[in-house]
Amino acid sequence: MSVEVKPGYQQTEVGVVPDDWKVVAIESIGTVIRGASPRPKGDKRFYGGNVPRLMVEDVTRDKRWVTPAIDFLTHEGAKRSRPCSRGTLTIVCSGTPAVVGLPSQLSVDACIHDGMLALIQLDQDVLPDFLFHQLTSNQGRLQAAATHGGTFVNLTTTGLKAFKVALPPTKLEQENIDETLSDMDSLIESLEHLLAKKRHLKQGTMQELLTPKDGWVEKNLGRTATLKARIGWQGLTTAEYLETGDYYLVTGTDFKGGYIDWGHCPFVEESRYKQDKNIQLRQHDVLVTKDGTIGKVALVNHLDKPATLNSGVFVIRPLENAFNPEFFYYLLSSNLFAVFLAQLSAGSTINHLYQKDFVAFNYKTPSTIAEQTFIASILSDMDTEITDLEAQLTKTRALKQGMMQKLLTGEIRLI
Repeated sequence: MSVEVKPGYQQTEVGVVPDDWKVVAIESIGTVIRGASPRPKGDKRFYGGNVPRLMVEDVTRDKRWVTPAIDFLTHEGAKRSRPCSRGTLTIVCSGTPAVVGLPSQLSVDACIHDGMLALIQLDQDVLPDFLFHQLTSNQGRLQAAATHGGTFVNLTTTGLKAFKVALPPTKLEQENIDETLSDMDSLIESLEHLLAKKRHLKQGTMQELLTPKDGWVEKNLGRTATLKARIGWQGLTTAEYLETGDYYLVTGTDFKGGYIDWGHCPFVEESRYKQDKNIQLRQHDVLVTKDGTIGKVALVNHLDKPATLNSGVFVIRPLENAFNPEFFYYLLSSNLFAVFLAQLSAGSTINHLYQKDFVAFNYKTPSTIAEQTFIASILSDMDTEITDLEAQLTKTRALKQGMMQKLLTGEIRLI
């Protein structure tokens, strides 16, 4: 079936691109080399010096400029490796499918490990920075060009040489595209740093606000709250989990950032929801996982449909206004609860939190509900700020992906 191509564009083996763009094999614009490891491995003459060597483990999907920090060679070892200069474009060539094909650029002069390929002696009309973006957007095609062997795949030197990319006709257009995408990278990085700072600040604030003070009252969970969960005889199985419906089923895997990720919750039939009133969720319920990864905590901060629980989650509700639920949620999210769980396991690997053990949890709260509510409101405001930043970061990353798709195929020109 023929594909209609609008005027000024051409159908190529890498997709539709402008008529004045060219599609070239990597070997026609530069030299591909593979990294090397001095032999024998572990020889003190070659290893443990101060010459950095780029390893597969140094490269991540969200980091363009990489400073090797894992492995170092002596100068004698560097002579037996593959020295590369700062700015060299590198590609992971050996490892799991998730990492093979990941490009990066050296932020310092360094050698490269034999799990890496590098592109050197680039044609003067090709900008390595633009090529980084082009390879990033085509990692799937790079993986497809690799050979598979069990859990590991290998992108050969020959495979990368034959790999084809689309190039704008001028270096200036390549520079404009790189500048635009690099600006997006800088914005994403600044949001990531701000988000990390806000999360760190929240942790410090929790530590300060939730540490017991003079006048705080010690309480016991078993005497101040009800703990309910779906009991085994109800026999709910994963075969009953539905993709759509009117009744949410909350599982431990639906906890995200201390709240319920309603967008990924399964559903159950109405009969399963009505089966047990004790686990029909309400706003402000506190949830704790009791199977698998025990002790994960979530707060039901909103509820747009009826919801119930699977057998792996407790719902906790205060008796006679014994505590503010949101305050108690933050208390369980703190190190105080983590210490209780660690003492409970006593060095063993436990994969179930029994109610008979959980009810022994002792905790301290301010003597008044008003003070508990005030503390909870401070932490809740910080959570809202973090959630808003996370949404902004997600939106910015999606915007960058859309820009890459349009800029790197010439759908939008920056001439």
